[in-house]
Amino acid sequence: MDAQTQRRIELQVPEDLTYLIDNVRKAAADSINAAFPPVDDQLDGQEDELRNRIEELVNDYILQTFTLAAPNLTINGLPVTNITSFLPPNFHTSSGTTTTAPSSTNPQQPEVQYEYEPFDPRKRDRIEQLISEEEDLLRSIAALKRRAPGATSSRWAETSSASLAADDAGLEALEQKLEEEGAAAGKRALEGMGALERQGEIEKRFVEAVEGLGRLKTEMPAARAKMERARGAAGYVMGEEGK
Repeated sequence: MDAQTQRRIELQVPEDLTYLIDNVRKAAADSINAAFPPVDDQLDGQEDELRNRIEELVNDYILQTFTLAAPNLTINGLPVTNITSFLPPNFHTSSGTTTTAPSSTNPQQPEVQYEYEPFDPRKRDRIEQLISEEEDLLRSIAALKRRAPGATSSRWAETSSASLAADDAGLEALEQKLEEEGAAAGKRALEGMGALERQGEIEKRFVEAVEGLGRLKTEMPAARAKMERARGAAGYVMGEEGK
């Protein structure tokens, strides 16, 4: 396949490249320590020049390897332009390249230490499961937001209609009962009665009772009109729900 069509190695964050460099340096340091164990008691404070030279050559190799690999890497879709910015502090090479650690006296540039753990596929699966559960809950909440207002208004309309029907029936029954009781009471008062001692008072009270029934019949339409308006409001709500 043509080299120009090769897909680059995609890294997500700069810490991924730092992690790779640190692991290569750790493996190289282990090999150097195995071949050239560090000497604690050096004569006259002199450093182990052979070991230092080997470390510089190994660092040269690491720097050259990642420098050649940089054009084939991307971090979050962006090319890697300066590989030395990913090297750890005090990285010495034979060519004199040295990286310095951030100053501890400057609070704006604290030294950052990275810690990594092995990749755990179970945690990734758990994250995917939690994301799926979150999406299901969001869909359920959205469905409830769509259904709850309509269902509530429908139940209120049904309850209002039933209440209005019951009130209508009770009002009609009360009206009929009052008429029947008034007629029966008047009939019992007049039938089989002779001259009474308080004939005038009784007749006056009877007239008042008849007038009270008349006023009641007059007020009944107003109460019925209120009931009809309430029924119309309930019907409007039910009609809007149907739309």
